[in-house]
Amino acid sequence: MNESAGENVNPIERKKYLSLNEQAYLAFRHRLITLRYKPGDYLNTAQVMDDLEMGRTPINQAIHRLATEGLLQIIPRKGVMVAPLSIDDALELIEVRLVNETLCAQLASQKVNKAHLNQLRELNQQIGLAGGSRNREKMMLLDREFHQVLADIAGNRRLADILSVIHAQAQRFWATTLSSVSHMDEVIAEHNEIIAALASGDIQRVTAATRAHIDSFRRALLST
Repeated sequence: MNESAGENVNPIERKKYLSLNEQAYLAFRHRLITLRYKPGDYLNTAQVMDDLEMGRTPINQAIHRLATEGLLQIIPRKGVMVAPLSIDDALELIEVRLVNETLCAQLASQKVNKAHLNQLRELNQQIGLAGGSRNREKMMLLDREFHQVLADIAGNRRLADILSVIHAQAQRFWATTLSSVSHMDEVIAEHNEIIAALASGDIQRVTAATRAHIDSFRRALLST
C-alpha cells in the first residue's frame, strides 16, 4: 500500500491488499472529513494526484464515489468542489442519524459481549487521550472507529454501509465543534454511557444514551 496515500486512514478501513481505487478513495475521504480540503474549495485533480501520490484513474474513481456520498460536488465546466457545509444540511443529517444510529445501538444491545465492551472501553480511553492532547484529527479517527465497532456488533451489513456514509458527512460538521474542550469531554462521557447501557442489557437505556449523544452534537453545532 502506498504509504502516503494511506496516511492516517482509519485502521479499520486499512485492509491488506486494497486496490488502488480503494486506497485513493480512503485517503481522499480522510482529507475531506478532517477538513484538510475546505468546504467550498475547488480542487484541482492534478494537485490531489500530487497530494496522494496516486494516478489519475484512481483519483477520478474516488471523485465520482465521493460525489455520490455527498462529500464532493462535480460542477460542469468548473471542476470539483468540496461540498459546502450548511446548518440546514446538518439538521437533516441529525434526523437521519437519530433513526439509523438508534437502530444500530438497539441491534448491538442484543449481540454485545464482554470482548466487545472491552474493545469499546479501550477505544474510548484512546479518544480521551487524544482529546487531552488536543489532537483533533486522531480523536476524529478514533471516534469513527468507535462507531464502526458498534455497527460491526449490530451485524447488519446494509445498515453499516448507510452509517459509513452518514458518519463521513457528520464528521465534517463535528470537526468544526472540536475546538471546544468541554465538547470533547462530553463526547467521552456520552460514549461511556452508551457502553454502560450496552452492558446493562437495557434497550431503553441504550436508546436514550444514543439519542443523547446525537442531541449533544446538535447543541454543539448550533452553538458554534
